[in-house]
Amino acid sequence: MVVTEGPQPAAGKVGGELVYAIGDVHGCYELMKDVLARLAADYAERAQGRRPILVFLGDYVDRGPHSARVMEALVWLQRRGDLEIHFLKGNHEQALLEFLDAPERGGPWIGFGGAETLLSYGVEPPAAEAGAEAYLQARDELLERMPASHLRLLQQLETMVVIGDYAFVHAGVRPGAPLAEQAENDLMWIRRGFVDQPGPFEKVIVHGHTWLSEQPQITEHRLGLDTGGYATGVLTAARIEDGEFEILQAKRGDVWAPEQIVA
Repeated sequence: MVVTEGPQPAAGKVGGELVYAIGDVHGCYELMKDVLARLAADYAERAQGRRPILVFLGDYVDRGPHSARVMEALVWLQRRGDLEIHFLKGNHEQALLEFLDAPERGGPWIGFGGAETLLSYGVEPPAAEAGAEAYLQARDELLERMPASHLRLLQQLETMVVIGDYAFVHAGVRPGAPLAEQAENDLMWIRRGFVDQPGPFEKVIVHGHTWLSEQPQITEHRLGLDTGGYATGVLTAARIEDGEFEILQAKRGDVWAPEQIVA
């Protein structure tokens, strides 16, 4: 599914590169596999010798049922030499890392999607009323079951990628603060104070984190690609080239014939 109607962001430049941004996956492995296959078919036609750049906007884990499979696919993608891959850190990855460091404070994470991530690794989530010992045991079981490559990827996530006139972040930016001085917490968590501001910002901001429907949020100065795939069944990506962009979506239940790029 390709969406081209509606508002358009400012016509920015990316230095002649072929860039794809992918919205919040949230454990929806089949949707991710589908959207990546669509991107692969797209850049096979358009790359013309360029090495495609893929920027994942964060929130790979939680809420959906297959966080472990998503992480394994990202590890595999990271090893591909024909693609330039950037993985941004979302607030859900940050919450997972904090659970690994301080499991006794992990109740909120488990309540907003972490339970599904634990289950995807074969770990039974602690009950809401469980004590610190149960959370510690769940953390230890998760570390035993999570491949080292998954943990290493989580520890290496980026917080911002700038390509030409575009800045790619998970949640957004604090208006009025230069990109170089943005607080990491804002880059991963901000909503109010960013999505309700018209801009302009220092760059055109491409982000995830906040979704309203299965349609992306497109304004002159920002491009919001989170479409709540775990709830709506729609995962959204965007192709960005000099002076133009196009939305590409995978929808649960659609049939996609071309060869997948992750198994």
